[in-house]
Amino acid sequence: MPLRHSLLAVLVMIIWGANFLAIDLGVGDVPPVLFVAIRFVVVLVPAIFLVPRPAAGWKDVLVVGLFLSLGQFALLYTAMWLGMPPGLASLVLQAQVVLTVLFATVALRERPTTPQLVGVLLGAVGLVIVGIGRSAATPGLAFLLTIAAAASWATGNVIVRRLGSATQAAGTRQSPLAGLSMTVWSALVVPVPMFALALVLDGPAAVGYSLTHPTWAAVLSTLYTAWLASLVGYGVWNTLLDRYRASAVVPFTMLVPVVGMTVAWLVQGEVPNGAEAGGGVLLLLGVAITSGLLRWPRRPGYSPRTS
Repeated sequence: MPLRHSLLAVLVMIIWGANFLAIDLGVGDVPPVLFVAIRFVVVLVPAIFLVPRPAAGWKDVLVVGLFLSLGQFALLYTAMWLGMPPGLASLVLQAQVVLTVLFATVALRERPTTPQLVGVLLGAVGLVIVGIGRSAATPGLAFLLTIAAAASWATGNVIVRRLGSATQAAGTRQSPLAGLSMTVWSALVVPVPMFALALVLDGPAAVGYSLTHPTWAAVLSTLYTAWLASLVGYGVWNTLLDRYRASAVVPFTMLVPVVGMTVAWLVQGEVPNGAEAGGGVLLLLGVAITSGLLRWPRRPGYSPRTS
C-alpha cells in the first residue's frame, strides 16, 4: 500500500481513537440514548440524499443497523455515561475481533485456524484480567455494557460478512461506496427507537430541554462522532478496503486503543493500573494473532497442503 494511503489509514485510526473522548465529553451533557439518536440523525442528513442505497434487501440493511449502529452505540454510550473511562473503553471494545471469530464459527460454520484459537484464548484471558483488576472508579455494569457493545459489533460483522459472501457467490462486485452506503442507510433503524426510549427513560421534559438547550460540548461531540468518525472515517476506510487486501488494511485498527488511551491520558489524565495495562497487552496480542497481524511460526520445511 502506498505511503499516502497508509497515512490515510493512520488518520482514520486517530479519528476513531479520539472518538471515545468525544463521546465521553458529550454524554456528560446529554442522556446517552438521546445522544445516540441525535448522532445518527446527523449521520443520515444530508448523506442519505447523496449516497445510493446498498444493493442488499431492506431487511438485511435494517438488521445490520440494529447491531452495528443501534446496539453497539446505545450500549457504548450508556457504559460511558455510567463511568466507563474513554481510554479503557477503546481497549475493551477491541474484543469485537475475538468475538467475531467465535460468532462466525457458530453462525457461518467458519472453522477457526489454530492461531485464531490461540488468539481468542489470549484475548479472553486478557479481558478477564482487565475486568477483575479494573480500577475501583470503573463500575462493573459499565464494563459489562462495553463488552456487550463489542458483542453487538461482532454480530454486525458476521452479518455483513454473510452478505458479502452472498454477493461474491452471485458474481457481483460491490462499488467503493458500498460500505459507506450501508453505514448511512442502516442508520435509519436508530433515531426513532432511540428517541422513543429516551422519552421513556428520561422523560419528555429532559429530552425537550436537551434538544432546546444544546451545550457546545454536545454539539461538537455530535459533529465529530457523526461526520468525522462515521462518514469520513468509514468513507476512507471502505475505500481502502475496496482497493487493497483486508490483511493489509485491517491491522491498522490496532492503533485505535493506542490513540484512545493516549488521548485520554493527555486530556483527562487517565492512566491504566497494572492489571488494566497487563490484561490490555494480552487482549491486543490476542487480537493481533486472531486478525493475522502476527503470523503463526511454522516448522522448517513445512508447506501447506493445497489439495
